[in-house]
Amino acid sequence: MTTRLIIQLAALLGALGVGIGAFGAHGLRPMLEASGRFDTFETAVRYQFYHTLALLAIGILLQVRPELRALGTTAWLWLGGVIIFSGSLYTLCFTGITKMGAVAPVGGLLLIAGWISLLLAARQV
Repeated sequence: MTTRLIIQLAALLGALGVGIGAFGAHGLRPMLEASGRFDTFETAVRYQFYHTLALLAIGILLQVRPELRALGTTAWLWLGGVIIFSGSLYTLCFTGITKMGAVAPVGGLLLIAGWISLLLAARQV
C-alpha cells in the first residue's frame, strides 16, 4: 500500500466518520436512543476515529521512513478492521439486524492484529 493511498484512505475514513457521526448524533439520535443503540453507535464512531488517526500516522511515518514497508500490513489490517468492526455496528444501529453484532468481533480481531503488526514492524526502527 502506498503512502499516498494510506493518507487518502485516512482522509476518507475521517470525512466519513464526521459525516456518519453527525448524522447519527443529530439526525438519528431519537431513533438510536429509542432502540438503545446510541452507545453502540458512539463506539463505532470512536473506534473508526482512533484507527483513522493511527492510519494517518502510519502514512506520515512511511513518508519519512519508506523502508518500513511492513507498516503496509498494519494499514491493511486497520482498514479492514474499521470496515468490519465499525461497519457492522453501523449496520446494526441503522437496520436493527442483530446478527451484525456477531460480525464486529472479526473486525476487532483485525484491529488487534494491526496493532501487533505495528509492534512487529517497529522492530525495524
